[in-house]
Amino acid sequence: MEVLSQDYEENVSWLDRTLGVGRSCDLISRDLSIGGRRGRIWLVDGFGLDAVLERMNAFWLRTDEEDMAVETTMQSFVDRFVSFSEVSVSWDLQEIVTSVLLGKTLLLVDGLGGGALIDVKNYPGRGINEPMDGRVLRGPHDGFVEAVVPNMALLRRRIRDPQLTMEAHKVGLRSQTDVVLCYLEDRVDRELLEELREKLSKINLNALTMAQESLAEAIRPRQWYNPFPKVRYTERPDSAASCVLEGNVVVIVDNSPSVMLLPTRFFDFTQETNEYYFPPLVGTYLRLLRVIVFVVSLFMTPVWYLMVVKPDRIPAWLHFLQEPSPSGPALLWQLLVVEFLIDMLKMASLNTPTSLANSFSMLGALVLGDFAVQSGWLGPEVLVYMAFVSVAAFTQPGYELGYAFKLLRIALLLVTAAFDIWGFVFGTIGILVLLVTTKPLVGRGYLYPLIPFNGKALRRLLIREHARPDNT
Repeated sequence: MEVLSQDYEENVSWLDRTLGVGRSCDLISRDLSIGGRRGRIWLVDGFGLDAVLERMNAFWLRTDEEDMAVETTMQSFVDRFVSFSEVSVSWDLQEIVTSVLLGKTLLLVDGLGGGALIDVKNYPGRGINEPMDGRVLRGPHDGFVEAVVPNMALLRRRIRDPQLTMEAHKVGLRSQTDVVLCYLEDRVDRELLEELREKLSKINLNALTMAQESLAEAIRPRQWYNPFPKVRYTERPDSAASCVLEGNVVVIVDNSPSVMLLPTRFFDFTQETNEYYFPPLVGTYLRLLRVIVFVVSLFMTPVWYLMVVKPDRIPAWLHFLQEPSPSGPALLWQLLVVEFLIDMLKMASLNTPTSLANSFSMLGALVLGDFAVQSGWLGPEVLVYMAFVSVAAFTQPGYELGYAFKLLRIALLLVTAAFDIWGFVFGTIGILVLLVTTKPLVGRGYLYPLIPFNGKALRRLLIREHARPDNT
């Protein structure tokens, strides 16, 4: 470990060279005279609170030589002359450089050993507006932002308990990204917490270029063929606080407005924030409706294809599931083309300017749909069923699970087309096997509380219950 030298000039030269003063236009360095002694501060332009720094500088410049004559260490100087609360003294050069790049202000004074790291940073950021993918009819309309400190404050505001712990980590050899584990000290699963700490300590990456997604990929089990999501994300502080109170761990990653909720299991995706702002009966109805619609969307097109290719399989009470209107391509190709067209429209809408998004969506749906039916490319029944499947995907709050079901639906459709009813049977069994063998990021099995079975926990996941006092 490299440490600060006793030579002030040597320290200034090394820090200027290492931090890039003069090479980078946003690295600010300024000399001061503090009680007759030479001093120097370093900071990143745009990170410091100008008003606070100005007040401290004015105070230091008025310091008398008699006051400084008795100072021998930086710690004693900080105790007397630095009024800001978040300050520490360090000798470690690597820690000092990283802290300055994180936004802290470094102060060196000739004759005082150590460097004062003053945390007066103020990252540029947006307001805590309601997230786009987690809107509620009732309840709070705030959301996480891209900075760690405001996100921690949003959780502290909801959980005023001294057991609430914010455990800081640094991940990334070059980026030194802040990663915070948030949990209740007296309720968290200790084995899960230790497992998560161990995984974080073993990450060997230069940077978390995609924030929480890079972190998840670094500790995710190697199952490239498995589309089921291993992590659940949220941008809502109330949802994250609820998970913390249940004994889970919330992982906050700097530069991301989403937090990771761990452990993540399959049945966790059946829950959605809106349900908790309605009475239990209504919340239960919405939850069961979502589960039923999502399961139906997985099997709708393969089952329909299985029946219409041989009309004698259709029972009398399902006579409306008749063979689709004649069209050019085979039915299988029609279904696959519409699956890909829906994704194409989604990607196009993401890259369309907001002012044109609604017009573009209507234009794409009307022109492509109407023209495809009239020209005989697609049958109207295909568009109806695929429209239901597309709308059903938006009932699921997790995009990752929606795309997992989409890929499984396409795979099931293909094996059904290739091997008829046996393909459908073995494809369904394959989906179940894939689900059972999915490895979670951390914690118990992916299908808990079904495997291993816990009836009480499973009932709470499927049925919205009344809030009850918790005396544990």
